Amino acid sequence: MPNRLLKTLKPFLRWVILGAVVVFLVKTIGDRAADVAELSFTGTTWIWLGGALIVTSLAHLWSGWVWRWILREFGQPAPLIPVMQVYLKTNIAKYLPGNVWHFYGRIRAAHQWGMSWAGAAATVVLEPLLMAAAALILGTVAAPQGNWWIQGAIAATVLIGVHPKFLNPLLKKLGRSKLKSSTPTETEEAPVPDQFTTAGMKRYPALPFLGEGGFLLLRGAGFLCVVAAFDSNALIHWPQLLSGFGLAWLVGLVVPGAPGGVGVFEATALGLLGKLVAPGALLAGVACYRLVSVIAEAGLAAIAYIPLGDRSTI
Repeated sequence: MPNRLLKTLKPFLRWVILGAVVVFLVKTIGDRAADVAELSFTGTTWIWLGGALIVTSLAHLWSGWVWRWILREFGQPAPLIPVMQVYLKTNIAKYLPGNVWHFYGRIRAAHQWGMSWAGAAATVVLEPLLMAAAALILGTVAAPQGNWWIQGAIAATVLIGVHPKFLNPLLKKLGRSKLKSSTPTETEEAPVPDQFTTAGMKRYPALPFLGEGGFLLLRGAGFLCVVAAFDSNALIHWPQLLSGFGLAWLVGLVVPGAPGGVGVFEATALGLLGKLVAPGALLAGVACYRLVSVIAEAGLAAIAYIPLGDRSTI
């Protein structure tokens, strides 16, 4: 009964969350419109925003590289260029309603490279799980050092939690869910449920986990560049800014209601960082950061469509 009730309420929960986020953002924009109007775009502003675009683009390229490492963790030595092309092409699809279409494209591609449906689903599920773990560590470790033992306990729990013993059951459960949203065509075989008993990690995913940590640091650096574009004095609080970014990015990843975390990330960042950055600068910063992210993802997706000939062995 509880599971059935949860399934019934889930679609409404998403709308409630999205509605609350929209109301919060509209009210914040209304309250801070005058502060934002006082901001000006100088040459220094554009330099910082250009730096944010470069760093954010590097973050997405790096993330594609890390997905290749994840594929190798599951015994699939996929060639670099096709992996990067698939990753970058599908990355922009996370903004579509449903927030599953980027998973769909990657599952199908991994299956075409020779993976089972279960293994392919596991690779796309593992990526956001490791990202979430890395974001939690960033949000915890970069926070002001006060309750260091709590911070250490959280970090240790995350490090233990990504061990295959604990992560594999979650991969199998979420993998089944993702496959329900990625139904094979009539020309492809359907996924076999028993495959999920063997589709899992064989060792601790140290390299992919560190890779996702690097991705979050690059995204955080891009966020710092955007904040500096409107309030360079805020950079003296860069550890707290990184911590707040990590937590806001995590909330945007895990909370349902908006494709790509649009609105959820912004609302959380405004709530967490309001005391560190001038209100108008922070509002302009989170808005520009989303714009920079979308431009970077769309630009890289467009580049990924450029035919490069046969690169299957690279």
